[in-house]
Amino acid sequence: MKLPGHLVRRLVLMIGGEAMQSGFHFALNIALLHMLSAQGYGLFAIGMVMGGVGLSYIRSLTAVPASIWMGKSTNSAGVNAYDVAFGTAALVVALLMAVGTAVVMRLLGDPSGIAAGCFVGAWSLRSHMRTAFFARRQQVIVSISDAAFTIAGTVMAGLAIWMARDMLQTVFYALAAANLFGIFVLVRLARRTMRISFRMPTRRRYARLWAQLCWSAFSATTTNIQGQCLALLVAGIAGPAAYAPLAAVIVLFAPLRIISLAFVNMTQPELAKLMRNNETRRVWAQAKLWAVVMGLGAVAYGCAILFVLPMIKSQALQNASVEFIGLFVIANFIPIMLYIMPRIVLEIMGDFRIVAFITLGGAIVGLALIAILLAVASPPWSLAGSAISEIFVLVASWYFVHHRMWNIEHPDQQRDSRLGSWRRAVSFAAARR
Repeated sequence: MKLPGHLVRRLVLMIGGEAMQSGFHFALNIALLHMLSAQGYGLFAIGMVMGGVGLSYIRSLTAVPASIWMGKSTNSAGVNAYDVAFGTAALVVALLMAVGTAVVMRLLGDPSGIAAGCFVGAWSLRSHMRTAFFARRQQVIVSISDAAFTIAGTVMAGLAIWMARDMLQTVFYALAAANLFGIFVLVRLARRTMRISFRMPTRRRYARLWAQLCWSAFSATTTNIQGQCLALLVAGIAGPAAYAPLAAVIVLFAPLRIISLAFVNMTQPELAKLMRNNETRRVWAQAKLWAVVMGLGAVAYGCAILFVLPMIKSQALQNASVEFIGLFVIANFIPIMLYIMPRIVLEIMGDFRIVAFITLGGAIVGLALIAILLAVASPPWSLAGSAISEIFVLVASWYFVHHRMWNIEHPDQQRDSRLGSWRRAVSFAAARR
């Protein structure tokens, strides 16, 4: 099967915007790695982790549902109605994440935590708006906004590093301001503001979707536990300084997360339309194709990072074996890249409950193994527990999406199978009598 030409063009455009942001975050992490103490860099890394948590809740509760339902809408009125409902919810979620981040950072040793909270809230809100504009096929405007964020972030973060006394706090404020500037550029170019309404029709519209979204919220929670339990357990048990060497290597793989997000933004609206038109074979074929592409890309990128790792020197690494950590991080990221597509398919089918239970199983496996490994070995070994958790999610995701696709494509065989099971149950009951 050939790669669809229009999807390739959209992917190139989206990855261009994501690559700019990724490059900026990467350069900022490397700069702070050499300028902050292990404690300071560990706190910065936890702030970025909380940003990832915020993005996951925004994605599950507003961005992904908006992309799916806006993609399925057949008229502009429906698109606008969902845009208002999910935009309002995104603002609420972003504010809650800002407050939660401030509290967590304060508990972990950040003097105020307010700056990190502002950064996470602004980043989460911009993430929702980017996805909503992608769903409206305004990729060029989103890419220009990404460029504006990158330029503003580079200038303001550079000034913060050069001039500020409290570097960590000022950098968080600079990142928050850069995200707000990106939002400003986005709405000015699109001439379409983020519409907010707390009126009863908006609340009712969102409430009608809550039966599915509550499972999406549960899935976001279990995904965060499963995906971020490494950072939270290591920082909570061994301290932010112990997490710093792991974070220094993990951050080198951040471009893979950015690329995966571009794949999600690109493929989800398209696959939602195909599913609406009952073109399940094309959905299944594209899911397998893009999974192979992302898996091979993760392997190639991991090999390149292993070559670069020995060149990195910093006091925050605390003489840790970065090559050893790098191998475990690769074992984490390859499964992540391979299960993105089946998860997207399950989401556009509305199977948020299945996704939730998959990530719940992965969270239980990860928490148990990481806690055991932290008790008996050094912190880098905890990455092994995290990798096993990701492999569990990978296997379960492909199993369930394959099962759902087979049931859709063979409804008669599914019905016959259920009828046969019912007949066997009746026969068994009669025999017992």
